[in-house]
Amino acid sequence: MLKVGDKAPDIRVRTDTGGDFRLSDLKGKRVVLYFYPRANTPGCTTEACEFRDGIQAFTKKGAAVVGVSPDKPAAQASFKAKFDLPFTLLADEDKAAALAYGVWKEKNMYGKKAMGIERSTFVIGPEGKIERIYAKVKAQGHAAEVLANL
Repeated sequence: MLKVGDKAPDIRVRTDTGGDFRLSDLKGKRVVLYFYPRANTPGCTTEACEFRDGIQAFTKKGAAVVGVSPDKPAAQASFKAKFDLPFTLLADEDKAAALAYGVWKEKNMYGKKAMGIERSTFVIGPEGKIERIYAKVKAQGHAAEVLANL
């Protein structure tokens, strides 16, 4: 289980454009890495649009916003285009990033247990250490909370 002060796992994931992304490429910047269950679902759309609407404020605070879900790059690209999201979305198809960050968990939905992403956000400092962890996030209002704590 990751905790504040730990070195953030250096994930390597495909982006919404199909390119490669490495977290270590953002060293020197603060990164808001948020995990969401699925593109184009109500909660995930709310969360993404709130990050979109606050992007100038995040940028002013020197933070890059990056979203991660197990969707394919094409689904991420569609989600990004549909809602005009101005930040990178990562396609964690093999769940390696979710496993590295401990957010791939058993969930109970409508009485059925299934594995999935527990909506979570990690603020990673310029030196690659975790500064803050938000677990079991409620989508609405989350981006504003993260921004206020930066």
